[in-house]
Amino acid sequence: MPITNEIIKKVADDAGISVDELTLSGFLSFLREKRRKVMLDRLDVLTRYGVASIEDMEKKIKHGEISEHPAWEDLILLENLESAIAAIDEDIKAVQESS
Repeated sequence: MPITNEIIKKVADDAGISVDELTLSGFLSFLREKRRKVMLDRLDVLTRYGVASIEDMEKKIKHGEISEHPAWEDLILLENLESAIAAIDEDIKAVQESS
C-alpha cells in the first residue's frame, strides 16, 4: 500500500511537527542508518584482521603478518566502505545545511 499525502500529514500531526520536519527527520534517519550499517561492515573487516585502520592492515600485509589473499581484496573493500561513509557524511551535511 503506497504512503499517501494524507498518511504523511496524519503522522506529522500525531508527532506535532510539520510535514517538512517529518520529511527532513526521516531523510536524516535513513542516511544515519545507512551510515551505521556501512560502519558495521567496516568494523567487521577491521576486526577480522585485528587492525584499527586501512593503514594498519596495509602495513601488516606488506610485512607478511597477514596473508595477501584475501586481505588485498578486503583492503579494497575497506577503501570502498570508507568512501561510502564519506559520501553519506556529505549527504547528511548537505541535508542539514539545507534545512
